[in-house]
Amino acid sequence: MRYFLGLIFAFVKVHASMINPITDVCWECIFPITLGGINITPKEKDFAHYHTPICICAGVPPKVGVPITFWEPARMIDVTRHAYKLVGLGGIKLGSESVKNRGSVGIIEETQSITSFYHVHYYVFPILAILGILTDFTCIEGGEIDVAYMSEFDPLWGADDLQQIFSPEAILFGNPLAQLACIADCTSASLDKPIDKLFWCGGCQGSLYPFGGTISHTVGPLQASSLLIHRCLAKLHRMGIVKGYEDTDFCEPRIMPIIKKSLYKTQIVKPIPQTSGACHALGKSDMLWGTGKTYPGGGDDDFVYLLWVKKQCCLDAVKPVLLLY
Repeated sequence: MRYFLGLIFAFVKVHASMINPITDVCWECIFPITLGGINITPKEKDFAHYHTPICICAGVPPKVGVPITFWEPARMIDVTRHAYKLVGLGGIKLGSESVKNRGSVGIIEETQSITSFYHVHYYVFPILAILGILTDFTCIEGGEIDVAYMSEFDPLWGADDLQQIFSPEAILFGNPLAQLACIADCTSASLDKPIDKLFWCGGCQGSLYPFGGTISHTVGPLQASSLLIHRCLAKLHRMGIVKGYEDTDFCEPRIMPIIKKSLYKTQIVKPIPQTSGACHALGKSDMLWGTGKTYPGGGDDDFVYLLWVKKQCCLDAVKPVLLLY
């Protein structure tokens, strides 16, 4: 994968434009910030559930510090109907698409509902490290831009009939009662508070299962793309590729086979970036944030979202003092 990225960056200035880490990022989304369980951004709502003045991490000697929580723009996800097209890296193509592997939008004759299929690409995109901001925080993402997942190389992404091999619990949530509970998740997610216990729900965007690229009831491209971001994250959690923080974790993230939705919020970057205002919880209705984010007259094949991840650190005792100045 890194070999391909080397080729990509060699030509990206000539062939395409990438995300500008300064002008295309909604920096307001880094808030709220809590320190020792206390919100130090009074205009924002406090999201800390674990209030403690200190944290202790294992080591020799053990590290004693002050817990801090904030949001980091650490990942990027693109959704496209064009196979092997890395939209998030400027539209560079790693291969040729065919009738078999490209995306589609069609109508199911029996129900007259719209069905669609998209590919998803998940990138490591450590913007704070790239800009050299807060790099001494232990939970800040380091490293380089990289492609961590491409649905084109996942044989299950386009095979809904095989998804139960990877997520056998899906059969439990296909009944009307389980789906009825998702109404509450839709309402709560639209208030930026998705319900983690209803992990099988995709909020207002549809069913989270199966973890594939086919959406049987497509309302629109924004709805489809935001749902597939949620599915991709849930799949990567199941694979153990993505980790997360419980409320009491301040030393390091842990493997979470079941996605914790409240750890993420999204910001659309392409086709039209959101550069101000609050970012959006997984499952939030696109009617509340999607106006003016696509071009009229079609062309809704490619979308890029910046993924903000909730981070929790155990800061050295002197750093909270420096942070306040």
